[in-house]
Amino acid sequence: MMKVKSISILFIGLLVSVASLAQTKTTEELHKKYSEGLALFFYNNTLRMLNQSDDKEFDELIKDIEKMKFLMIEKKKDFDYKKLTSGYKSESYEEIMTSRMDGKRFDILLNETKGKTNGMVVLVNDSTNLYVLDIVGSISIANATKLFSKIDESSGVGKKIKEFTKKDGKKEEH
Repeated sequence: MMKVKSISILFIGLLVSVASLAQTKTTEELHKKYSEGLALFFYNNTLRMLNQSDDKEFDELIKDIEKMKFLMIEKKKDFDYKKLTSGYKSESYEEIMTSRMDGKRFDILLNETKGKTNGMVVLVNDSTNLYVLDIVGSISIANATKLFSKIDESSGVGKKIKEFTKKDGKKEEH
């Protein structure tokens, strides 16, 4: 009897810990609505593989990321950015920073409990596309744009981003 109870408690604990590592509901709904977009998943070890130049700063930047979902979507006419950010806010995320870089708007939303960062969402919005970095864990807020740039510079991921954002829909010749 005691063994069954211990196993049950362990199983419930595992379910709770897996649920706490889930991406936001808002990101999941966005991914379903724009399923033709590109979705990539990264864990800490796969993020390290993007660091082809063994940049110690990049390793330091990603050290507290448990996992990340990266979405790239082409916005439709009915896209509502305010509704999107309201969705994150309804999940206890608060907007903590907005900036601009290279014609893109960066918004960073943070979910904290008792001073511990549980998750972050980085929204990179331009006139036609939206990029979402839904992070379980955290990065330095000052370095959020650096993370996006590093992902963009990565040969494989960067190529997919460039193909995705081509206006004519034609893929590059190899």
